[in-house]
Amino acid sequence: MIRSMLYATDLGLYAPLVMQHALALARTFNADLYVVHAVEPMGLFAESVLQSYLDEQALNEFHRQGLKTVIASIEQRVLDSFREELGDEGEQDLQRICAVRVVQGDPAQVILDQVRKLSVDLLIVGTHSHGVGAETPLGRTATRVLQLAKVPVYLVPLMERRRRGDR
Repeated sequence: MIRSMLYATDLGLYAPLVMQHALALARTFNADLYVVHAVEPMGLFAESVLQSYLDEQALNEFHRQGLKTVIASIEQRVLDSFREELGDEGEQDLQRICAVRVVQGDPAQVILDQVRKLSVDLLIVGTHSHGVGAETPLGRTATRVLQLAKVPVYLVPLMERRRRGDR
């Protein structure tokens, strides 16, 4: 029985398509839906640029408060995009969403950690890949999640790949 699901979003171009699948599944199973988006840690270059402009105290404050502000902003953006996509008649679907979490870390690890922490019964992800053509049918994150997930994974193929493959 599926009582709860986790939709992992990259907030990319095809996120609304994957979201529609997630909400349809939540409706079908009358399940709770959690949403997670992973924010990759700041790279060494960005960190060194900040260190050159900020003293240690300001840098620590940025890491504490700045990241919280950015994460809260992304969480709000996700909810706003759901509201915009669903319109007024989607209020019931929005109520299925128990939480939107933005977590810093390696995307695959963040997703797998959230699956475990939330004890969800199903994981929903898209096949997004930054590669070109059919030689990269799955992105790095989707591949790792499929390999390591302890729950069933609902994988949504993205339209861009279908169009490229048709050529």
